Amino acid sequence: MNTHSHNTPCELCASRKQSLFSDLPETQLCSISDHKNLISHRKGQILYYEGTKPLGIFCINSGVVKIYKTASNGKEQIIHLAQKGDFLGYAALLGEENYTNSAMIIEDAKICFVPREPFLNTLLKNTEFFKRVTKQLSHEIGVMEEKLTDATQKSIRERLAFVLLQLANSYGVEGGGNQKIDLVLSREEIAGIVGTATESVIRLLSEFKKDDLIDLDGKKIIVKDKRGLARLSDFYA
Repeated sequence: MNTHSHNTPCELCASRKQSLFSDLPETQLCSISDHKNLISHRKGQILYYEGTKPLGIFCINSGVVKIYKTASNGKEQIIHLAQKGDFLGYAALLGEENYTNSAMIIEDAKICFVPREPFLNTLLKNTEFFKRVTKQLSHEIGVMEEKLTDATQKSIRERLAFVLLQLANSYGVEGGGNQKIDLVLSREEIAGIVGTATESVIRLLSEFKKDDLIDLDGKKIIVKDKRGLARLSDFYA
């Protein structure tokens, strides 16, 4: 069940520092703040469905949202895990198209909905904001191209190792030289990120544990050897 939360003014919102709204002048920030709605969502709720029309944009105040597409066989391909400060749905809004993916809450979240008109008005009035939004769109296109290349050129083992590194970097909690991924993802969801069958992920996680690259704590994964995963993923940075 969705519940309306007390609207925190944008200028007082801690997550704004991580969002595209970070450098908006006060007058434009107040305009956004006056029109937005802050809504609390529970894990498992759908934020929007593929094929529906966007009426505004979403800005994540807290929590985690998975962005995914559903194939004809019912399997999910997870495109992205969005977190605090991220914008959702703005590409479809700017393109005047229906959503090309769906969004589901995977960790209880508070999300601001900003209607179409105040968002577009701010975009048209502020050149720097317009540049930041287009730069972010370009970045997301680049990330998608990299994922497409990886899907065709890297093995499942390499892709899983890279996904675990990304999750550790984004959601990792340090502890005794290890890094616990503080996000509960089902094996099916991990498979959806990697782009493979759930059975393959279960088998490979077992192999990674045997090789002392990771450890398992229920559904949570503890990364023990980031360098080993980096070598395995063919990622040198």
